Amino acid sequence: MQTILGAGGVIGLELAKALRDFTDDIRLVSRNPKKFNEKDQTLAADLTERLQVDTAVKGSEIVYLTAGLPYKAKIWRQQWPLIMQNVILACKKYQVKLVFFDNMYMYDPQSLSNMTEANPVNPSSKKGKVRASIAQMLLEEVEKGTLRALIARCADFYGPYTANSVLNETVFKNFSNGKKANWFCSVDFKHSYTYTTDAGKATAILGNSDNAYNQVWHLPTSNEALTGRQWIETIAKEMNVEPRYQVIGKNLIRILGWFNPVLREFVEMVYQYDRDYVFNSTKFEQAFKFTPAAVSEGIKKTLEQNFSDSREV
Repeated sequence: MQTILGAGGVIGLELAKALRDFTDDIRLVSRNPKKFNEKDQTLAADLTERLQVDTAVKGSEIVYLTAGLPYKAKIWRQQWPLIMQNVILACKKYQVKLVFFDNMYMYDPQSLSNMTEANPVNPSSKKGKVRASIAQMLLEEVEKGTLRALIARCADFYGPYTANSVLNETVFKNFSNGKKANWFCSVDFKHSYTYTTDAGKATAILGNSDNAYNQVWHLPTSNEALTGRQWIETIAKEMNVEPRYQVIGKNLIRILGWFNPVLREFVEMVYQYDRDYVFNSTKFEQAFKFTPAAVSEGIKKTLEQNFSDSREV
């Protein structure tokens, strides 16, 4: 059995779809789990509760931790260490392999122009410090030989079903509603986005590859590395709208954060937009002969799923 902990989000969906190439014995675990495949098993569980995690992990061969928490540093500090501890304990108890779906928040802000698995860990944000600490919890168990695990990291992502992603909210949705796109800090810097369908496929591949364990992997991401302006223009062209946009600076984000809780939490992450942000997935691509989806393809698929009713014909 292969079990997805935190199966309710877009990555859980894409992973469940991709796992069909490896097994039809899949368990989906979340607070309110729903089947993605006909034969899926579902189990309701709270990952902050140790006994519930124990039950969810028992009987598994591989566990994927893809959980997402509300975008609040306070909640991350309270719940992520507890969740990771619960999952590690259960995986050790039942000798289950663990795949942790991670982001890049823990990387040094000065090293974002070519992010590889060897990037220095030196987070500047509260959320980044949480991510660094829980990744270290896992890696320490790997180093001690008490757990077989791997970390699969992705950049900011976009794709089908990503209703709440930054790119969806600031560009796709605004164009769909006849508004200008929003971009943070400057449209002149490069910014990578991982296509979620690729992320799901690659995570399934890693989980089912014995030689992938006890390592960090970057999930396949197009090396086109478009600037903010190029993302806006490419999406606008596909949607048949004018590439109108406005740039929102950090000071304005801070002011808007007084009224918008999401922007209030986002202020500390704005550094990702005031410099080049290029995600390098060469290690995975070479190891598994995998070519990431081109940006044009990813945009088309995103529009087909998320905005099919609003696109101009």
